[in-house]
Amino acid sequence: MASLTPPDTGNIGPRRPAELRRSEQQRAQETRSAILNAALAEFSSKGFEAASIRSIADRIGMQHPLITYHFRSKEILWQAVAEYVFERVRQEHDASLSSFGPASATDRLKLAYRALFRFTVNFPEFHRFILQESLGHSARLQWLADSILKPLIGWLLPQIRAAQTEHAVPNVEPIVFHYMMISLTSTLSGFGPEFSATSNLSPSDPVLVEEYWCTVERVVFGTLRRSSR
Repeated sequence: MASLTPPDTGNIGPRRPAELRRSEQQRAQETRSAILNAALAEFSSKGFEAASIRSIADRIGMQHPLITYHFRSKEILWQAVAEYVFERVRQEHDASLSSFGPASATDRLKLAYRALFRFTVNFPEFHRFILQESLGHSARLQWLADSILKPLIGWLLPQIRAAQTEHAVPNVEPIVFHYMMISLTSTLSGFGPEFSATSNLSPSDPVLVEEYWCTVERVVFGTLRRSSR
């Protein structure tokens, strides 16, 4: 069981060795990550109102005061979860883009949605976390829109317009195209249990995941380019 009692540092004094500081920082980071992952599971399955700090602590065998030591309130913890998961999506996208090299607007767009799709497959709680707040308008949804979603969409919309200029995607209102892609990227995570029940297939099977996304790219990004030649 985690404890709030500071470690005994003996006679080290105020200037502790760098190794000890790094070890403590790593433990603190591991604790925060464990809390955020447990909170993501709790919020995605129960929603904000029904979720509790105590239940989140129980998921990882931790004393609940340790959670409030890192995150002073449930609201602050919820915001930290949102920032945490979207930062991981951004890192996956940046890694894909850097390994790909110079890319057209269409390729950048495909990489961005592919990164989001891969993340939702690996962490289906992410889509459910967002969906819980999308069931009705709330201050949390507005915070999410203002702090995270609008900056992301602000980057995506010019890419969509440029891809439309390249005749690579349908010429619809860019924000409509964006939410169409959000729907496609979240299909396997959103319908995972139903998908398994009706097909006896796993939505996380790597072969099926790859086949699904290749189909999305062919349908969304391939038809117009072929017909324009």
